[in-house]
Amino acid sequence: MKKTDEQSVMRPGDSATTRVLLRAGIELIAENGYHGTTVGAIASAAQLSPAALYLSFESKHALLFTIIDRGGETLLQMTEDALYRAPSDPVSRLNAIVAAHVRQHLHFPRESFIGNTELRSLDPGSRRLAIMRRDSQQRLFDRAIGDGASAGVFETQYPLETSRAVVTACTAVANWYRPDGLLSADEVIERYQHISLHAVGYHGKSHS
Repeated sequence: MKKTDEQSVMRPGDSATTRVLLRAGIELIAENGYHGTTVGAIASAAQLSPAALYLSFESKHALLFTIIDRGGETLLQMTEDALYRAPSDPVSRLNAIVAAHVRQHLHFPRESFIGNTELRSLDPGSRRLAIMRRDSQQRLFDRAIGDGASAGVFETQYPLETSRAVVTACTAVANWYRPDGLLSADEVIERYQHISLHAVGYHGKSHS
């Protein structure tokens, strides 16, 4: 597993057992789907007994929710931090959140895949919480693009729809990016910053 996995859904207080179960769960659920992955398979991949899973998580569902919830939390925190540190002009703010969003999806493609395909496997209450966090992430883009449009910096006539398109495109990098491919992560981020600025109707000089 790549070292950045440690920064995705892991938390400082997690036990070694919790960590190995999360790694195994991410690997198997991304590969086989939630319903195609058994508790026994997760425990076997983690070289533990099935009973060990229930000592760390109440259920397989609780393991899935932890992966989705923590992944969403990390993404939102990284994006909010990037926005906080960015200069106040609309271009810098949009570049900052695009970079944060794309970087997280480049580094954590399995978590991205699970978060986008397995919401349907959560119970209604857990799904509602996951969607609320996803909506909070979307609102960061809505405000950044909306403010830029209101200031006349972005010329898009449809800021809300453009915001959704930008987020969808930036999320989708997880589906095709490969670390050993032609582009580095930084190159992909820079290209998506340019693509996003074009989408919002910015015609000035980029300063990513």
